[in-house]
Amino acid sequence: MKRAAIIVLTESALATARKVAEATLDGEIHGLADRVPDCDVVFSDTAAHLQMLFRQGRPIVGVCSAGILVRTLAPALADKRAEPPILAIAEDSSSVVPLLGGHHGANALARRIAEALGGMAAVTTAGDLRFGVALDEPPDGWTLANGQDVKPFMAALLAGGRISLEGDAPWLVESDLPFDADGALTIRVSDSRVAGGPTSLVYHRRNLAVGVGCERDAAPDEAVELVRRTLAEFDLPAGAVAGVYSIDLKMDEPAVEAVADDLGAPLRFFAGAELERETPRLANPS
Repeated sequence: MKRAAIIVLTESALATARKVAEATLDGEIHGLADRVPDCDVVFSDTAAHLQMLFRQGRPIVGVCSAGILVRTLAPALADKRAEPPILAIAEDSSSVVPLLGGHHGANALARRIAEALGGMAAVTTAGDLRFGVALDEPPDGWTLANGQDVKPFMAALLAGGRISLEGDAPWLVESDLPFDADGALTIRVSDSRVAGGPTSLVYHRRNLAVGVGCERDAAPDEAVELVRRTLAEFDLPAGAVAGVYSIDLKMDEPAVEAVADDLGAPLRFFAGAELERETPRLANPS
């Protein structure tokens, strides 16, 4: 998730904003210039600034009324699948309301902030309320392979459907989902590529490490195609990649960066001496 922008329009909201910044770990406080100049970022046009942040996909946490955020961002709303988390927080910290992007980080962020502030997260999405879990927002270390099927799956679930679970996923078992070995709905946990559908969700653990090396100025599209082809050859899901790794000499190589961007995975580099120490336990050392 990108760095959260915490919006402050009055001096009285600044204390709460600072607590929110601590709760979000890397939150950046944005203040209205003529009222709250002592902030990380200042702005003079509230509507223009909020809409710019929205288009950038930045999570927006407004320590202000929900109405201000709704009226300001309404003209920018288009595709709910691409909306960043938008939250409104009462100045007295009593309530945290996820307005948009509930299943794209807003609900989880609201709960984290509410816990830190001693307030209440006003989560309203049906799945969270009824089952205590958002199926399209798996926890860190997990990925959903067929997010496009969550809506019909959840509709069937809310209509009384029961779920057959294949595989091990403690975060699902600990929820209030109605599991039944004979359920018509299925959740599969797999380390291989598995086809899902409207009645079948597929989750992968992020447990694959992709090592990438290349010649100087290698073509990024060739590197991406090679990694994708290799994963397919061994029937490994791209969504299970936890990270892309290389030697520090390749830190400025666009091809290595392109692979990480394509997989949506973090990129990490190691010194040659670090990699050499691992050689004895590798089947195919570099």
